[in-house]
Amino acid sequence: MTSRSIVRWLHIALAVPIIGYIYSPFEVIPDYAPATRFVFLPAMLLSGLWMWKGHLLRRLVSKRAATKREGPV
Repeated sequence: MTSRSIVRWLHIALAVPIIGYIYSPFEVIPDYAPATRFVFLPAMLLSGLWMWKGHLLRRLVSKRAATKREGPV
């Protein structure tokens, strides 16, 4: 539960510069464009995907770890 809360707040914090980019005056957009496109947006998308489908990834990783521990019979 704590990790989900951390990811949620990280997702919200990463959205703030994107909102600033959208609503900023047209003259200052080129200053923020690279950071927004290549840092904030991908990180926000990954954190959103993690909150949405992270349980499936954790289940997949735990199954793989369990089969490696058992080994061939």
